Amino acid sequence: MRLPIIIAASALLFLIPLASQDSFAQVNSGGFQAGGVNIDGSWYVGEGLKVGDYYSYNLCHVDYLDCSDFDMAMWVQEEVRVGTEDKFRIQVLIYDGKKIVKGHMDVGQVAPEPTGGSEEISSYRSVYKSSIVWLSAFATKEIDSDGVYLTGKGPKDFRAASWGKIGNIGGQQILPSAQETISVGAGQFDSILLTWKTGGQQSKVWIVDEFPFPIQGKTFMHVSQGIPPVEYDFELLDYKENVSSNPFLNVETTAAKQAAAGCPEEFLKTKFNESTNTFSMIVKGVYGPKIVKQGCEIEMFIDFKRMVNPTEFVDQVHYDIAVFSDPSKPPIQTVSIDEGRAELYTASGQTHRFVIAEQPPGKYIYAIIVYGTGPEHILGGNPDTSGLMTFDVEVVKGGNTSFVAPPTASITEIPQWVKSNAEWWAEGQIPDSDFVSGIQYLINQGIMKIPETAQGSGSGSDGIPAWIKDIAEFWADGQIDDNTFVGGIQWLISNGIMKLS
Repeated sequence: MRLPIIIAASALLFLIPLASQDSFAQVNSGGFQAGGVNIDGSWYVGEGLKVGDYYSYNLCHVDYLDCSDFDMAMWVQEEVRVGTEDKFRIQVLIYDGKKIVKGHMDVGQVAPEPTGGSEEISSYRSVYKSSIVWLSAFATKEIDSDGVYLTGKGPKDFRAASWGKIGNIGGQQILPSAQETISVGAGQFDSILLTWKTGGQQSKVWIVDEFPFPIQGKTFMHVSQGIPPVEYDFELLDYKENVSSNPFLNVETTAAKQAAAGCPEEFLKTKFNESTNTFSMIVKGVYGPKIVKQGCEIEMFIDFKRMVNPTEFVDQVHYDIAVFSDPSKPPIQTVSIDEGRAELYTASGQTHRFVIAEQPPGKYIYAIIVYGTGPEHILGGNPDTSGLMTFDVEVVKGGNTSFVAPPTASITEIPQWVKSNAEWWAEGQIPDSDFVSGIQYLINQGIMKIPETAQGSGSGSDGIPAWIKDIAEFWADGQIDDNTFVGGIQWLISNGIMKLS
């Protein structure tokens, strides 16, 4: 079966300064690089932040899906007292591809770093901390009890020769380098450009006097060789003051929509471990559910492994996830298009993705397509490593439908040590008969409790199906809950394979 592979073109965005003022960056005889901009003023992260402010950014960070970008809007709702510290409570709205997430975070007033908030936005909160407010490691309004800025902290002058040194090996000085007038989504700003070298590349962040957050930034990872990947990239899209009511109140989240569709929170995951159709690499992982309600998510953990040594990951993989209703026709959905990207990319060879099944009820082919391998900036990578693997997914009608999931328990008590037996059985260390008799004994003696299940009259001559072993292994690994495991035990009982007294 040959599936078409889509390769889209990407656009390059060039930032052109409209004006530049004098700067006096230089390198002295000792190799220390000095900066400084010939303009009065200073800045720190959070400068001027206040209740009623609204900010919207497009951003990414290498630790979140290898710098897959998303939009993050923030509204400073109120000041709150947490313990002995005054903080700002910020309401947050995320547009991540087709996913919409809402939550809040509390940030400090000395430095607006997040110290808590909703679990729903935890991964996005981490991106915010590591990108938009990263410079709080160097510039804060931190003062002592006498109102004096602490040594090494406090606002940083635009005329300063350096704001500090990057902490990693070979780290460079952060330098105020120039004054530039630049345009971003939120408008045109007179800004101060901060720069530092990382792996031979120039990392840049633009700040504005008396504005709490940088308005744009693009920085690179430290690497010892090769082209460094982007560490984070962001741009201010919108800014408002004196917003008095929650602008996100009537926005429906993806979680709310999925709850209305009856999407399960727990489900069985199916393993896959196959080579691509070109034998370029092994694609391994789990996905689930295999039967999904329309409007619900399919969760995927994907590892790209080497054919010659399946324990090693393939790095720098350019890939996509596509959905086909007919293998002879183009895909009806791709994750890259959903996210507004030319392709997906993983530097490490591992990824965790969610795909919303929006198709009408029916059976579909899901394909993990490898375009190639190589540096992120080379679209598609080396095509010699291209290929794909596929698996089937069935979409059923969402909401309150007649679809019945595999049996689950409403009352379950299982001793934790049973997981060891389940793992040994799944790995073939104990035979089927010993596992069945052991579970049978535990139930009959009241040590393991499951809901009442009708005893089947079958002889069980066909043996235990492979999917029961899969359930036991997933349960032992903590990938599924007790109720799903008990559903498999109930199947054995109802089909006469396990007899209860």
